[in-house]
Amino acid sequence: MSIYIIMNDFWNKHSGNYLEMAFRTDRCEIVTNPDGYGKNTGECGDTIEIFLTVNNDRIQWVSFVTDGCMNTRACANTVAELVENKTVGVAWKVTTEDVVAYLETLPEESFHCAELAVGALYLALANARMNQKESWKKFYRKHV
Repeated sequence: MSIYIIMNDFWNKHSGNYLEMAFRTDRCEIVTNPDGYGKNTGECGDTIEIFLTVNNDRIQWVSFVTDGCMNTRACANTVAELVENKTVGVAWKVTTEDVVAYLETLPEESFHCAELAVGALYLALANARMNQKESWKKFYRKHV
């Protein structure tokens, strides 16, 4: 099978949402002293770190870093897409199923990537809540 057929098959079997989220890179950054931070590592070994910037209970910016595969990056970008410019309360309602539905063509064997991304989001939201109560603590966090 030629490389042309393989690549053409890849592009044709995925939705526009999946392709955009898999290849989007503008959110891939570490934020120093974020309002919320969550790190989640899956059984597959992939890790996602999510950084939230929150203002007046609204998520202004979401960034992430991951050492995972394209599916993991697509899921992390989707989580960011679903919660950016939304309230923290709305963000808590995002589910794995929401991520899978948005991407449309995430392979079933990679649904755990959506769970990984949503788990990192929940950890970042919990951290943002703690930092709101004790804001001085966020300046002493170490990111590894």
